[in-house]
Amino acid sequence: MNNMEYLKNKPIAVLGAGAVGKAIAADCALAGAKVRICDLPPFSKKTLFGIKETGIKLFGDQLNLYGFERSGSAKMELVTEDVAEAVKGAGIIIIPTPTFGHVPFFERLIPSLEDSMVVHIYPDNFGSLLLRKMMREAGCDKKVIIGGWSSAPYGCRVEIKGGVILPKIRVYYRAINLRGAALPMTDQEAFLESSKYIGAMDAITNGDGAISGETVMDIGFSNVNPVLHCPGTILGVGTMENWGVIYGEDKYQYSIYSHAYCPSIAKVQYAFYQEQCRLAEAMGVGIQDFEKKQFFSRESILGPEYMGPDYIIPFEQQDYIQYGTGPFSIDNRYITEDIPVGCHTYHELGKKYGVATPVIDSMINLASAMMESNYYEAGYTLDYLGIGHMNKQELLNYLNDGTYVKPLSAE
Repeated sequence: MNNMEYLKNKPIAVLGAGAVGKAIAADCALAGAKVRICDLPPFSKKTLFGIKETGIKLFGDQLNLYGFERSGSAKMELVTEDVAEAVKGAGIIIIPTPTFGHVPFFERLIPSLEDSMVVHIYPDNFGSLLLRKMMREAGCDKKVIIGGWSSAPYGCRVEIKGGVILPKIRVYYRAINLRGAALPMTDQEAFLESSKYIGAMDAITNGDGAISGETVMDIGFSNVNPVLHCPGTILGVGTMENWGVIYGEDKYQYSIYSHAYCPSIAKVQYAFYQEQCRLAEAMGVGIQDFEKKQFFSRESILGPEYMGPDYIIPFEQQDYIQYGTGPFSIDNRYITEDIPVGCHTYHELGKKYGVATPVIDSMINLASAMMESNYYEAGYTLDYLGIGHMNKQELLNYLNDGTYVKPLSAE
């Protein structure tokens, strides 16, 4: 077992102060760590508001199988817009941002990396591949561990009143298991061990534990957001756009889990998942295993993340925990992130490995029409992630032992 005890007394730097960033920062501080939180302009004026003065309040039901709960007001060691200041001397760097935040944070992080740092990306969303690529391009050879997770440790939302983002985070549920992997896999043991020094992972560490994914491509497939969000939002768009208009309900109590999911959408989600499984098999990597029956639930395959594999809410029942979680518009990260990042990457992999992805492609087509965009042009490409030139074995070598083959044009 890798000895990661050196992390115990080092500060934790959280880069990104959205809902997950605030929740992780508060949770780690309440667990006893020194925590620094950083966000970048123009978002930081709103997202960091009040944190220096009052800290971050963590509260909510925090539903999970084992009843783990931690609430309170957490003070930060540092609140800053300067990434270099935030990470100096830190042991663990946590990046809990949507993908649009990856490049801005990575650009500022790379010059400030120090040997023995451990970088955790929540959710990974192919961010570990992108960070390693950017490090190569910058000539950075610091001995750091980099990896990502299939999801965030929570379902959480920021408190917003009258357009003001408050330093308060409501946690709806806590994960009891989470799938993670390092890039390369030679760092896997150390990466998973380091998660025990992240207070935000305590419900997992003391629950069913971290699950070792089979490379970061496994983590990209095991991210449940695209398979849940895209069919739910697109096929449930009529319910969403009429909620609070003709249904007589409060628009901001809408949830795709509570009000859109149904047996027919579940069938589409399962077909989407089967395409992911065929992609993973063709590539020689893993993917989180789900049974078909788990899709036929109000919580679908999200429920097992915090309540175990037997957690199924029949469609005939209400799902009160998700009320108000949205989305409230088609112009939401459930589309603007999960289509160009998740779905389009799967589409590109399908072309490369000869795996048909008709259901996934239909999500891209419909989202492009609804958003009046072209997500085939705007989506992630394999070249963007630094892996487009590799054949199957070269990619597996890179993912597992870090052997990187340069593209011919770079030689």
